[in-house]
Amino acid sequence: MTDTAAADRVLRQAVESGAVPGVVALAGTAAGPLYQASFGARGLADATPMTLDTVFAIFSMTKAITSVAAMQLVEAGRLALDAPLGEWCPHLAAPQVLEGFDGEGRPRLRPAKRAVTLRHLLTHTAGFSYNMWNPDVGRYMQVTAMPAARTGKLASLNMPLVFDPGERWQYGINTDWVGQVVEAVRGAPLPEVFAAYVTGPLGMVDTAFVPGAAQRARRAGMHQRGADGSLAAIDWPISEAPEFFGGGGGLYSTGPDYLRFTRMLLRGGELDGVRVLRPETVALMGENHIGALEMEPMPTAIPTLSNDFHPFPAVPKNWGLGFMRNTRDLPGGRAAGSLAWAGLGNLYFWLDPARDVSGVLLTQVLPFGDHAVLELLAGFEAAVYAG
Repeated sequence: MTDTAAADRVLRQAVESGAVPGVVALAGTAAGPLYQASFGARGLADATPMTLDTVFAIFSMTKAITSVAAMQLVEAGRLALDAPLGEWCPHLAAPQVLEGFDGEGRPRLRPAKRAVTLRHLLTHTAGFSYNMWNPDVGRYMQVTAMPAARTGKLASLNMPLVFDPGERWQYGINTDWVGQVVEAVRGAPLPEVFAAYVTGPLGMVDTAFVPGAAQRARRAGMHQRGADGSLAAIDWPISEAPEFFGGGGGLYSTGPDYLRFTRMLLRGGELDGVRVLRPETVALMGENHIGALEMEPMPTAIPTLSNDFHPFPAVPKNWGLGFMRNTRDLPGGRAAGSLAWAGLGNLYFWLDPARDVSGVLLTQVLPFGDHAVLELLAGFEAAVYAG
């Protein structure tokens, strides 16, 4: 598996055409890495060649790691998927639903019909949303002067729901709340939890919420795509002392580190003799947990941060415990039931248990859902399966 020459060609052409300044891409199986390559430079403002150990802000690729940390607690009997979470996080005990705004622009809120559970949070069916894909949330934040979750401000989590738990799918701050629950149950901050139970045991030495000096020296630069398709380097400062560690999007990592994580899942929760989850737990995470609901399109409300996003629009998609699931085979690519997600800076991964392969593609480009990077991802995926 993997046409190495084709993968090289796809990635090199993306750099040479100016579609991306640089890219890291990897693929692996349960047995080991299949493909690892880097092309281009770390950024338009940094001509240092892109390397496999380049450090990226991985944004929502953090969510899968937080989900694993939560499922460790489910395995241990310390959390239950369908129990109310209010004892751990009071805000989840009696959430409010935003029904709209009155004639003077004030939010209209009502109590939610049911409690929020861990299953709701892990599947994005709790009712939480993000302002970049929901204009009502953006309006609420503006009216109440509420900060965005990416600011690291605790107040950003005190968001109302936009529907009752369990009634729809909508992408939102759910996994930040999972992180808060994990911290409460473990009695330790998320960096310590990850180091003790997930990233540390897996040897993910370059994965952290606040990178050290060695990691900062290898950091990729962030870029913004203009309306004319050109890229410009932008500042994206590291949050040195956030009020909370974002289980939904706060990590920095490298391609080899993240491939270790996805390979652990391909192997049923174990890697290099270290067991992180039981095989039955990994299998459970990969099942559909939203019933007849489907992942909904994500129309942008902040075009500088995200394009409209609806991957594989002809294929119905549902959600496992932390992952998007495609319900049909993708021609020339991943099988039905594969798990995947992404990060705001156009970073993507998938893991395909049926065909024993995982892929990771990393860039630092805004807005999310960049058409050039999605085309690059499709070409890389095709090359991985072409062999």
